[in-house]
This record gives sequence, structure tokens and C-alpha cells, in this order.
Amino acid sequence: MARERNVKLEALLKEHGLKHHELADEVNRLAEDEFGERVNCTDRHVRRWISGEVQWPWARYLLPLQHIFGRSPEAMGFVPRKSSRIPPPPRPAPVKEQRPVRRREFVFVAAGLAAALGIDAIPAAGRLGTSDVERIRAIVPALYTHDHALGGGALHEVAAQALRRVHHALNHCTYGERTERALYAAAGDLAASAGWFAYDAGQQEDATSLYNEALQAGMLAGDGMLQARVWSNLAMQARLLDRDQEALRIGRAAVETRQAKGDPWLMALLHCRQAVGHARTGDRTRAERSLIRAERAYDRVQGQPAAWLSFLTPAELTGLAGAAHQALGQHARAQQLTASALAMLEPRFERNRVYYTAQRAQALLDDGDIEEAAAEAGRAVGIAGRVQSERIRGKLGDLRLQMRRHMDVPAAADFLEQTRQMGA
Repeated sequence: MARERNVKLEALLKEHGLKHHELADEVNRLAEDEFGERVNCTDRHVRRWISGEVQWPWARYLLPLQHIFGRSPEAMGFVPRKSSRIPPPPRPAPVKEQRPVRRREFVFVAAGLAAALGIDAIPAAGRLGTSDVERIRAIVPALYTHDHALGGGALHEVAAQALRRVHHALNHCTYGERTERALYAAAGDLAASAGWFAYDAGQQEDATSLYNEALQAGMLAGDGMLQARVWSNLAMQARLLDRDQEALRIGRAAVETRQAKGDPWLMALLHCRQAVGHARTGDRTRAERSLIRAERAYDRVQGQPAAWLSFLTPAELTGLAGAAHQALGQHARAQQLTASALAMLEPRFERNRVYYTAQRAQALLDDGDIEEAAAEAGRAVGIAGRVQSERIRGKLGDLRLQMRRHMDVPAAADFLEQTRQMGA
């Protein structure tokens, strides 16, 4: 078989700003510190993995690599042989010091959460009733409570597992017409949530598939609010993929739905996201108009929002306004707004705190305040240990790459050294 270069692993090194010897050093450190094993990895090993000379590393290397990049061997571009065995989760070495929560601990969190949510209690046969639907619907609010702290990387597989159980129930149980509509609405809610977690975890193909499933379920259930929600998330995904005009068109379709117009919570969020979209295309007038509309909509909110909208607080609105000003090139205003958002942010929104700390660092950097930007970026990295979000990893990675242009500034050099030692 012809040798094929491992472009996936090569891209991961570039994304994380790692040279061959730096990855080898990190593999050695993790193998010894986390797993209690000396492995003597060198840059030669890394070159052989990238060239395709070695298509499936030994397990003693795969474990640390999975730990570093948070991906399966196949997702890192490795090709298993028939005899290849994916290494099991490692047994932790004796604790030497307090360390941030890392990838393997998310596996245990997810497993415990699946049990706590009672996913196995979803019926696999028999007749379903209202209590069964309520049990399924209760899964989503519980998942979002953890999402605010942990990020989608820790949850998308749990949500997908729950969704598979619901699919089985839909196809193997009996139920009346009213229960059927409620079941499709619950399945759509779960699919949209799983799509969001996959999006946050960087699994964009899975996210698209789940969003499409949620749209279909929303149509079968006659749930217009669910459909508007999915359109909003699809717009965010298009923006992440640098398809800004597509994102604006999708967002406009969501804004114009009857359900969005009747729900000020959703309307406030949609207008905020449209503001960022207009700003990214350089349309200052429409961006500012959308921010005003978002504020007016939020002034009309009452009661509690749906679980998936529970992150929409004054802090979030302010942070999104900061993102819009940042995209418009108004960096000083962006960092001021983002600082205000951070001051208002509740402790439970740990993922958003990392996100907006990185956003403020970016605004400071773009405004020319290198020392304060490096300090803020360091704070973002310092509090990111519990959060499993590829979006945030991407923002921190971008900061690190840009900070390299300012290595003559001691604070920037210190930040780069800090993140190198942490494997960030």
C-alpha cells in the first residue's frame, strides 16, 4: 500500500502551534506525569507519524496523543491495522499536585451524567405516555446546566446517546397521536441540543446532521419555535465556517418567523447574532440597528427562558455587542464592552467566561496594548482547564499565533512560554 501523508495530524500540530520536538516533549511529559510510564518519544517519531511511515503508533504514544488533542486515533489521521487495538482509558498515576481537569476526566463526567440523567430508563418497548415524554424532556435542561460549565466536548456524546434511545422508543413503542407529536418535539429538542454540543466540540459534520434531524422533528411536531432555534444555530455554524452572507440570510429567515416575533428572548438573541454578522461584513449601520433591536426585545422579556436560552443574560448581550464592535474594528469599545460583560457574568457560566476573556484579549491585542492582551490571554488559559470547547481552543490558538509577532515584548514571550509548557 502506498504511503499517505497524515495531513490530519499535521494540521493539528499547526492548529496548536506545536513543533515536532514540542509534541514529542508533551507526549513524554503526559506519559510520565499522567500515566506513570516513560516512553522516550522523539521528534523522529512525530516525523514518521506525519509522513505516513507509521500509520498506527504504539498504545504508549496513542494515549498521550488522545489526551493532548482530545480526539480519537482515527480523527488524528491514524489508520488501524486489523490487529490494532484502541487503547483503553488510562489508570491515573498517583496524584502529585493539583492539576486542571483534563480530557480523561471528561470521559468519567460524561459517563456519570448519562447514568444520572436516567437515559437507560427511557422505555424500549410498550406504550408511551405523558410521563415518558416528560422524562425525555427533562434531559435537555440538565444537559445545559453542565454545558455552561464544561462545554460541548463533554456532552455531545451523552446527548447523542440519549437521542438514540428516543429513536428506538419512537420506532418500537406504541403511543397515541398527541403523544406522538410531543415525542417528536422532545426528540427535536434533544437533537438541536446535541447539535449545539457537537458544534461547540468542533464536530461540524455531526452538528449539521443533528440540526437537520431537529428541523425534521420540528416539522413533524408542528413546533415552529424549535425550527426557528435550529435556523439560529445553523446561522452561527455558517459564520464559524466563514460563510458570513449565508449566515445573515439564515438569521434573517429566523428573525422573520412568527414564533421568533412572539418570543422576545429568542428575538433578542437573533438580533444580537445578526449584529455580529452585519459587523463581519462591514455594515456598521445595520449592525448598530440590530443591537438596538436586541436591546428593545430584551426589555420585553418576562419569566424564565427555555433551557437552551438560559445563557442569555445582560452579560451575554453585552459580550455579543463587544463582538460586533470588534468585527467593526472598534477595538477600544470592544474591549470595554467585553470587560463589562465579564464583570456581570455569573460564576455558573464558566465556558463563557473563558470565551469572553479571550475575546477581550483579542480586542486589546488589536488595539495595540500587547502587555495587557498577554495578561488577559494568560488569564483565559489559566481558567480554561475544565472547559471542553473547540471553539475556545480555536480562539486561544489564534491568540497564541498572533502573539508570536510580538515576542520582543516580555509579556508576550512569557505567555507563549506559559502555553508551551501547558501544551495549550
